Amino acid sequence: MRLSRLFGRLSAVALASAVVAVGAAPAPAVAAAVSTTAEVTYTPQERTDALAYWTTARMREVSRSVDLGPTGPMTKEWKGAPVKTVGRLFFVNASGADTWCTATSVKSGNRSVVLAAAHCVRRGASPVNTNFTMVFVPGYSEKAQTPYGVFPVRATVTPSSWAEESVNDIAALTVDAVKGQRLTDVVGGQQVAFDRKSGGTVTAFGYPATRPQRGESLLYCAGTATAAPGDEWRVPCDMTGGASGGPWLADFDAKTGLGTLVSVNSHGDALDNSTAMFGPVLNTPAREVHDRAQHL
Repeated sequence: MRLSRLFGRLSAVALASAVVAVGAAPAPAVAAAVSTTAEVTYTPQERTDALAYWTTARMREVSRSVDLGPTGPMTKEWKGAPVKTVGRLFFVNASGADTWCTATSVKSGNRSVVLAAAHCVRRGASPVNTNFTMVFVPGYSEKAQTPYGVFPVRATVTPSSWAEESVNDIAALTVDAVKGQRLTDVVGGQQVAFDRKSGGTVTAFGYPATRPQRGESLLYCAGTATAAPGDEWRVPCDMTGGASGGPWLADFDAKTGLGTLVSVNSHGDALDNSTAMFGPVLNTPAREVHDRAQHL
């Protein structure tokens, strides 16, 4: 990892997460690694508690609590048809702070899988520091807030290389059904492309904590994805914290809100003056976490 160059992972309160706070709520038990993945599961009671915790008032409050400066000139507010598959992933981080990332409903065998960045569900190179009290809100918007429901997360899967070495910043999450309906039955799912070559135009979406939106509106950047060192891609974009985990959609159709997910927002790079977004290449580790999550 090029840690000296990173200006920070992009969860909304990443800087506040550097050290586990004394007295923070205990994280759920971490399951033993299965093959090359690391997993966290949440009990039925923990999922019920997450739904009760993340009221719409709390969602608004966490948005107001983070201000990462003005929205950059490369980042635009999405004004087209609703992108129902993309939403906010709310959680309490390992330091005990309320925060959020961005995540995406994707096609899967159990019709219940969301893709995000690994650092949205656990701290890298620190297996015991996992996030908790997690819910996914697809299609979140300031006006409608939770137009398609709130889906509690029952399990998260990351590459074991992320848990142990901060390598491969990709996560798959499995969510519960809501009122008898599974996630992709409600909002659909993006196709995922593994081992895709770089190049071509992608649209990167996210809910950054920059003003005036402060995470309450879906924002995006569009540009050509190019190869970067360390099994990553780079795209011109100045989204910041809160955009973590947001999808990079190739062949995006603005009328349907669908495309092909080829990466997710991971981090920026100080050498690019915060005008580039980096995302992982979706190779074998990404395929393995997606496959595991669709069987949970």
